[in-house]
Amino acid sequence: MNTNTSRQDSAEWEQDAQLLSQTARDLPTGRHQFHRERMMAQIQQLQESQQDERTTGTATARTRRLRLTRPAFALPALAAAVAAAVVAGVVMNDGGGVGDTGVATGPALTTDIGAVTTKGAPQLLDRISLAAAEGGHPTVKPGQYIYVESKTAGTFLKTVDDKTTLASEELHRRQVWNSPDGTKGWLIDPAVNDSPEGETLSLPDEQGNIPEQSLNHPSYDYLAKLTTDPDKLLSTIYKETEGQGNSPDQQAFATIGDLLGESYPPAELYSALFRTAAKIPGVGVVEDAVDAAGRHGVAVARLDETSGQREEWIFDKKTHVFLGGRIVQVKKNTGVDALMKPGTVVHTSAVLNRAVVDGIKQTPSQAG
Repeated sequence: MNTNTSRQDSAEWEQDAQLLSQTARDLPTGRHQFHRERMMAQIQQLQESQQDERTTGTATARTRRLRLTRPAFALPALAAAVAAAVVAGVVMNDGGGVGDTGVATGPALTTDIGAVTTKGAPQLLDRISLAAAEGGHPTVKPGQYIYVESKTAGTFLKTVDDKTTLASEELHRRQVWNSPDGTKGWLIDPAVNDSPEGETLSLPDEQGNIPEQSLNHPSYDYLAKLTTDPDKLLSTIYKETEGQGNSPDQQAFATIGDLLGESYPPAELYSALFRTAAKIPGVGVVEDAVDAAGRHGVAVARLDETSGQREEWIFDKKTHVFLGGRIVQVKKNTGVDALMKPGTVVHTSAVLNRAVVDGIKQTPSQAG
């Protein structure tokens, strides 16, 4: 990987840090591959600068840190390492270490690698689509909020004093509120913000920008305008995500996975997403997979040949309701990424509650 090692002044770094932080919060989790190269270059630059400062005895108290959410789905190994290393404090001038948010505490998460087969994948996705159509989703009205509560954890590369090891993120609760037009929101996630009160997702961002809505930054209103024809929808996904990810097919699969994890697509679109996924080459079935809440289910999966990681969407075997997802390292890598051994759970999540509420920071139990 080629990185630009030219120096940035502190003002430019701070501006980029704010931009990356806001981007990480606003994009669907799992969308950080797009920024990987730039982030790696900047992290390398800052580490070199901090090493120079420690050597010459002129280190300052600069402790501002980038805060990136963990990937919900489909984050290649190196991008996951970047995001997690930043959160873990690798860009701190004091050598860092885990402790920034209090959730990175343990050894690598591991699992048995379940066998995958492409047989029966279209039929399973068809049953999931039918179940989704029968379940229905409520219409979100102006002034209301989409609430998603989940449990999440992951494994990442941690670098302290030039030594890289694996560490895990403690299983924790994540709560997100978003308005249907995408301009107002709130996030409570200890992996992202130290405050138990969380932080705003409302727009405009710190620079006064309102990102253009797309599949990488969707609102309920945006999703409501998408076609529900599987062929046309897949074409739209390929077009909007061109150049992202490790391959067009894997990025299309990841994009749909993001929509399953932390959004509330309209009922017809939600059903159509599964019929669309059935048209992506390489999609298979894992008969037994476990989400972050310990619930067993059947998984729709696809292997990213570049990263060696398999993204799995986990569904209840009887009701076909979406439970959560995970990313499992299934192939051996080289270099520092080889620390992510086969069987490592790069990320795991479980959706516990998804609802429409009448106020920001309101939970379903508090409604009417």
